[in-house]
Amino acid sequence: MVESKHRATSDPEARKDVLKRIKDDKVEYVLFWFTDLEGHLKSFAITPGEIETALDDGMGFDGSSITGFNAIEESDMVAIPDPDTFRLMPARAGEAVVGRMICDVVKPDGTPYEGDPRFMLRKALERMQGMGFDTFNIGPELEYFLFKDNKGTETLDEGGYFAMTALDAATELRNETIRALESVGIPIEYHHHEVAPSQHEIDMRYAPALEMADATITYRLIVKEVAAKNGVYATFMPKPLFGENGSGMHT
Repeated sequence: MVESKHRATSDPEARKDVLKRIKDDKVEYVLFWFTDLEGHLKSFAITPGEIETALDDGMGFDGSSITGFNAIEESDMVAIPDPDTFRLMPARAGEAVVGRMICDVVKPDGTPYEGDPRFMLRKALERMQGMGFDTFNIGPELEYFLFKDNKGTETLDEGGYFAMTALDAATELRNETIRALESVGIPIEYHHHEVAPSQHEIDMRYAPALEMADATITYRLIVKEVAAKNGVYATFMPKPLFGENGSGMHT
């Protein structure tokens, strides 16, 4: 059991704004996100009745079950939600209203956990500022494939780079994905078919590094969820098709 210590360091007014939005938008539950040391997204959901306490004090979890985190004898960890990252997840008519916040991971005494990738990035940005630089903007270009299902690599089209014909069968799927991304506050510059069959790219507008890191894990999940809702499978695997261009994340 993790003792209550009022660990949050975020703006109290920002926390109040989140509570108001949850009530006004009739949010049914809120996802708390963080990543393991390898960048895999981790998530758990809490009900609106627990949000105020969670915003002030975080939610405890077993760090020994997370790749790269602590061993079992020191497994207690706490996820502190960042109220500035609160967003409503994309939903179709009739689906539950779901919020999400991205968390910083701390130890039970409230000090940052050194293995938290978000903390590592904050420390790197502090070093950058100590060297006299003000901002580190970043604009990654994520490429991915769409396959007919998750059992193989059957493609949806034979389109090529910048294809704008019937060969690019996923134009509307990309459009739907962009609407979902923009609904959670991720600005998009453009999108297009990539070089390989069934390969696509949606480019986010550049942003400060921490904001973009949060956007990137959100982007990857939304691309996969929109694809699944349309009966196809999205993958960011680097080289799923032999003899075809692979997918990268140019920055």
